[in-house]
Amino acid sequence: MTSQLISASTHGWEDTVAFWGAGLLRAGGGVDLDFDLTILVHMAAFAVLVIVLKPLLFDPLLNLFEERERRTEGAKLLARKMDERAGEILQRYEVEVEQVRRTAAEEREKLRAEGQQREAQILAEARAEAAKLLEQGRARIESERRTGRAELAGKTQEIARDIAAQVLGREVV
Repeated sequence: MTSQLISASTHGWEDTVAFWGAGLLRAGGGVDLDFDLTILVHMAAFAVLVIVLKPLLFDPLLNLFEERERRTEGAKLLARKMDERAGEILQRYEVEVEQVRRTAAEEREKLRAEGQQREAQILAEARAEAAKLLEQGRARIESERRTGRAELAGKTQEIARDIAAQVLGREVV
């Protein structure tokens, strides 16, 4: 094959085209291109179609694609801004919730301390009242004991006579 290439290069251009065309035909079929004036007509028709269709079809389609892209980018930007705003709102919400929790904890601790203080005050008042009642009870018992002893002291002679009279079976003077 190399020798055929060398021989093709020594001959003219037509021989080279014929050589390669024959090789393509032998390789399984090929396309036989025939260049003539119709190719220029086709190219001119293509150019006219491009010139006519560009403003009528291609430019509006490209504008439509650009508009769609612009709107998509605008929607993405708007979504990013909304997401950032939602993040900021969430952060503010979390900060405010933490402040409310702290305030509630302080208030709860304050109320608990006040409750303990009030409980201690009530217990102190109850103890004082109980001590007062106990002292009044002791004083009343002591008073009744003295009254009872005084009554018994006056009646001891009389009771002793009654007991002696019952034991002796007669009246004692």
